[in-house]
Amino acid sequence: MACQFLLVTFVIMEAGTIKIFASVNAPRLRYIAGIILEDILGLEWELITDRRRLGKHRVINYSGMNISGAFKIVPDPLLFETGISPREISVTEWHDMPVFFQATNGSDLPFDIFAASFFLLSRYEEYLDFQPDEHGRFRASDSLAFRNGFLGRPVIDLWTKEFARTLLKKFQTIAFRRNDFSALVTIDADEPFAYPGRGHFGSLGGFFRDIAQKTGLSGRKHKRTLQGEKDPYDVFDYIDETLERFGADSIFFFPVGDPSEYDKNPSYRNEAYRELILRISGKYPTGIHPSYHSAENSSVMITETGRLKSLLGSEITRNRFHYLRIAFPRSYSSLDDTGITEDYSMGYPDEPGFRAGIARPFFFYNIIKDEVTPLRIIPFQVMDCTLSENKGLDSESAKILISKIIKEVKDTGGTFVSIWHNTSLLDNPDCRKWRDVFEYTLTRSS
Repeated sequence: MACQFLLVTFVIMEAGTIKIFASVNAPRLRYIAGIILEDILGLEWELITDRRRLGKHRVINYSGMNISGAFKIVPDPLLFETGISPREISVTEWHDMPVFFQATNGSDLPFDIFAASFFLLSRYEEYLDFQPDEHGRFRASDSLAFRNGFLGRPVIDLWTKEFARTLLKKFQTIAFRRNDFSALVTIDADEPFAYPGRGHFGSLGGFFRDIAQKTGLSGRKHKRTLQGEKDPYDVFDYIDETLERFGADSIFFFPVGDPSEYDKNPSYRNEAYRELILRISGKYPTGIHPSYHSAENSSVMITETGRLKSLLGSEITRNRFHYLRIAFPRSYSSLDDTGITEDYSMGYPDEPGFRAGIARPFFFYNIIKDEVTPLRIIPFQVMDCTLSENKGLDSESAKILISKIIKEVKDTGGTFVSIWHNTSLLDNPDCRKWRDVFEYTLTRSS
């Protein structure tokens, strides 16, 4: 299936370019203006630092000067700075939305939408000192969005909608792009099998205890599995049939790293596993789910990407880090030499919501180098084990939460992305309720 979730619908727009007037042609301003004005609103724009070149165009005045007839945004210094420094941020409310980097009197917006959006989208706060969790990750609870109660809202999209309404009052003939809602289901095959690829078991007793805890199968059924019955973790036929029934756009991520405490996949040489990867990749877009330590070791990432490339006979361009281990900018920089052009790791393992404050793909901005990279980030909002394990939700509570997030994304014409694991969708009493949540999610987002 093609990744149609990245497409948007255009309306016919009036010709003409919006000029942004600023004192400095700053790369951070160019980056965020491109996302807000061009990617979301569908406007042509140009950044101008010479006031004499403004002409008769519509002007967004992003400076301390006064320009007659212009739409004024009083700028926060953030976009004209280099490097990273701690900020004291106060969150207030505007039109039922949280806002920060408040503007002084005379601004047509009560806050600097460009600086606030850049702060969230670039993950500025994750470059600062923080106390990591046991896997070295930035905790959702430490984020500005969580601490101020807006992690569950795509505020950049919401701000942009209100910005467009305000612009329209100033420039009444301007027209904007209409963005259509889309959805993407992503599947992580962390443990595709309970049995194949586990070496020679270590000890049969330990082997039986291990998979009994996860599958709920009796010892007798385990023996039948060893004698040739279908592996209990191999529920990919069910996943395939369900995705096909709902016509869902989907991507599968497979690990091919070496075994470790956190990597339970079979060997990439395992014939049954290779057959599974080839079968799925023949029908769905496929990406790599690199091993636990790959996020901090680019050579491991290169090796594993090479393995999957060799198996599939094609370039590997999609990635999702195992355990969602992202460290800025190191993890994304490690993808430079691998051929990866899309990453699907942008979301929190401990909370659902909008980690980057947006419900659509965007290009990664490296703050250390102060430059836009070619790496396209596709953020997700919901992961099965976040709801079941981290949040401890029952299936009905999970449905309510998922419905709220889908509504937020639909209201902004964004892309709803969810993560599921085959081990959450097993055919046993505990997992059948999560199959129900899975199918409910596909119903609501179709």
